[in-house]
Parts: sequence; C-alpha cells; structure tokens
Amino acid sequence: MAQHAPPARGARLGRAAGANGPAETVSGVVLLLPGASRFSAGPLRPLARALARAGGPQGLVAHPVLHGGGSPREEQARWSADEVVRRYGDVAVCLAGYGAGGRAALLAAGHEAVGSVLALAPCLPEGPAAADAPDPVKQLSGRHVLIVHGTNDARSDPEASFLLAARAKKANRSTCRFEVHSDGHGLREHQAEVVALAVDFVLGSVFSGRYARPLTDALAAPPPLGLRMPLASGFGRPPRR
Repeated sequence: MAQHAPPARGARLGRAAGANGPAETVSGVVLLLPGASRFSAGPLRPLARALARAGGPQGLVAHPVLHGGGSPREEQARWSADEVVRRYGDVAVCLAGYGAGGRAALLAAGHEAVGSVLALAPCLPEGPAAADAPDPVKQLSGRHVLIVHGTNDARSDPEASFLLAARAKKANRSTCRFEVHSDGHGLREHQAEVVALAVDFVLGSVFSGRYARPLTDALAAPPPLGLRMPLASGFGRPPRR
C-alpha cells in the first residue's frame, strides 16, 4: 500500500461529489487537479457535476484537489492519491487535471493506485529546454491516458502535448489525444463535447473498460492518427429523432 504523505505538503481534498453513503460504497475516485490558481478551473467544475450524475450510482466520487502552494503540484497529486487509499481503500483512481493540473496528473501517474489519466489543455515545457529535458513518460505505462487540447490555445502549446503523447504512445498503447478545433485554453467553445468525452473516458477506464466509438478508434489508431483525433461537434448529445 502507498505510504500516506503528510498534509503539510499543502494539498487538501475538497468536498466529494458523486456517490452518497459510507466510504465502503465508493468504488472509484476522480481527483480533479485545477490550473495555475483556484480561479482557473477550466472545464473541471462542469466535469465534476457530470461525473457525479453519470457515475455516482456506480459508486464514483470526484474530489477537487485544493492546491496549497507548499510543494510541486505533482507531489500534491501523489499525496491526494495516498489520501484516497487511506479513506476508501483499494479503489480505482483517475487523475484529471487542467492546465498546470494536467501536467501534474501526467507526472504523478506512476502512483500505484492510479489507473487512468485525463489531461485537459496541459501546460507543458516548450522550446529548447523541453527538447533537452522533456517530461518523462515512463510513469504512464500501464495507464489509460487521454489528452484533450484546443488548437487555438495561446497559453499552452498544443504541439507540446502532441509531442508528449507521441513519446507516451511508444511505451503505452492505451494513449490517445483529441484536438478541439478553434477552441482556446479554457475549452469553452466546445465545453459540452469536452465534458462528454471526459466522462465517457473516466467511466470506461474506472468501471466498464468500454468506450464510445471515437475513443475506441483513437486508442486503436497508430500515431499520429490516434493523437490528432478531432473532437466532433455534438459529441455526447442524443441523436435527433
């Protein structure tokens, strides 16, 4: 079992959304890692509500991770996974992060309780420094990984997440990446589609092992196809009759 890290590292788990009842009824946990500040949650708040509705009956809870600034975000993500193990025992854990939290989710994926990672518009190193010392991807091995990035993101380079996904795909076939055309860093223009895709990924990774056809195709496609999958407008909406 993972060693419980002290809360002095600065992280706290926020109020859980999802399954009601005692801890024994919880069968999966999503840890929501925000962006550079508590005011930059991006699509995480609507994602938490959607996960509670869709996954709560199956025992899923979503906890926001309240970043205290006392240590690197990836360390706080690891502490949060430790805290999940302490509270709920041996349950499936998904790290879901936005912006700086997206990078933290990717870096902390090696925690033994983590089975899946969702990175929304992750802020990754760019330029010569990134080329000389790129973020590691070995920790993603054995995890289900989904990266979602807007093509018009002016704050975090979409190409940086593509390059990381390409390296990760070599070590882990269960890696895919979707591009949200014309959307920016906050993924606001197509928020409903982004949230629907994220919910499908989380529920499939934590519970059923089954995904909607676009995710299944992206995971199966060789690079670069499975790493530049366009997120279709209207994804997740019921078909018109």
